[in-house]
Amino acid sequence: MTPTEALGMSSPPSPGQSRRIRPWFSISKVRSGQPLDPQARPVPRRFGMRAFQTTAFALGALVLSLILSISTYELVRNLAVRSEQATNLRQAYVSASLVNAGLRTSNPNIVNVLSGLEVPSGSTPILNTDNKWYSSSLQGGRSTIPRSLRDLVTSGAPGFQRFLLGRKVEMAVGIPLVATHSYYFELFDLSDTTHMLSLLTYSLLAASILTTVAGAAMGLWTSRKILAPIEQIALAAGEIASGDLDTHLWTDDLDLFELASSFNSMVDALRSRVVKDARFASDVSHELKSPLTTIQNSLQIMEHRVAEMAPPARQAFEMLSEEIGRFDRLVQDLLELASSDYVDNKMSLEPLSPRELLVNCLNNQKDFSGTVDVDPALDELEILADKRGFERIVSNLVDNADKYARGLDRVRAEKHGNHLRLFFEDRGPGISDHDKVRIFDRFARGTGKDRRMAGRGTGLGLSIVQEHVRTLRGSVWVQDRPGGGCSFIIDIPIKGSQESLRETTP
Repeated sequence: MTPTEALGMSSPPSPGQSRRIRPWFSISKVRSGQPLDPQARPVPRRFGMRAFQTTAFALGALVLSLILSISTYELVRNLAVRSEQATNLRQAYVSASLVNAGLRTSNPNIVNVLSGLEVPSGSTPILNTDNKWYSSSLQGGRSTIPRSLRDLVTSGAPGFQRFLLGRKVEMAVGIPLVATHSYYFELFDLSDTTHMLSLLTYSLLAASILTTVAGAAMGLWTSRKILAPIEQIALAAGEIASGDLDTHLWTDDLDLFELASSFNSMVDALRSRVVKDARFASDVSHELKSPLTTIQNSLQIMEHRVAEMAPPARQAFEMLSEEIGRFDRLVQDLLELASSDYVDNKMSLEPLSPRELLVNCLNNQKDFSGTVDVDPALDELEILADKRGFERIVSNLVDNADKYARGLDRVRAEKHGNHLRLFFEDRGPGISDHDKVRIFDRFARGTGKDRRMAGRGTGLGLSIVQEHVRTLRGSVWVQDRPGGGCSFIIDIPIKGSQESLRETTP
């Protein structure tokens, strides 16, 4: 089964195109040898997986809590209203029967009849008889009864109505007293029920907010648990990208076991390929050493008879000698690159002072005549470096500047966060944007017409610089220098940050 079939894709997309297989990832195909256009890479979204997970949990908790809150409120409200309504209706009918009985006596005292009623607190009995209105309270009267309810009751039908009286919710019950040609009304204060429902509303709202916060916290915790393996994979991938092919992933989680196994298989395959390529380059370079040594020895013998040669032969001999010397440097550089590519090659890293290391390396360079500026903040710091490898970095950059940029003008060293940052600034005409893209590639040479030694180097010097910087877990790049020329910049982690990187390797 091909990788494309394993991913469930019917046919591979054309180069440069992407096909989405997950909401969070896409696969792109790039032809071998073609650099990936940085502009084609997607820009990271601010709303990432962790934010999406947290928001989803929070919204889910909010919706669920609102549904439960609304359901609870409506249920409690209906029960409370119905219960109070039934109680008030019973109370009103009992009071109406007592008033009706009192009115049927001879010479009834209506005020005494109403004041003798046992009504609950907040209840106001009102009577309409002979078109006169009576009440046991000064606040009660005709104006406090809604007109629609008065019209209904006076038409001979009992009824009740909820309404606002000022800022209070009231319930009015009206009952016609047919035998005495009167109409009995009773007002009930519903403030207690309204207050209870208000408290319930605030309580449910607070519970909804707390539930939403708890849901967001749960989503954040869950997203961290889900993304933790991805972060470990990213860390391991970074270690592999920096050249540490000993990195592997191990897990006993059933769901992640297949992913870890596939990752480790990929690393093993990459390691095997790198080892084979490095051994091949090393073997070829070693095989070239013997005939090259023979040729060089023969040239040394011929040098004693250069004076006897004719001018054309002498010129051919000098060209041959120069090319053999260049070929010897090429073989030496290939051997060094093969050694750095070989996975089992381990540099001897030791804590060193950046100032002493840089100054000593520059003092050994006969072609360097520039100035050296070292940040005093580096005096108390150390880096983990290999003396030979660091000297090779400095030597190649000095040699590159001497060949192509009229030498180095200044070398600066400063503390930049947790890194030592080195600036190798030359006096040259600068580097074109086209050359900046591939200047650290192997066998890459400058193409500028004003670069007086273009094409005479091996094309491996800056590649060796990059490989040695990589073994120090650093980075190197080139940029234009204000006022002309260019600056090769190297970042190397300071001792503490380098050790922390090694300890976090899975």
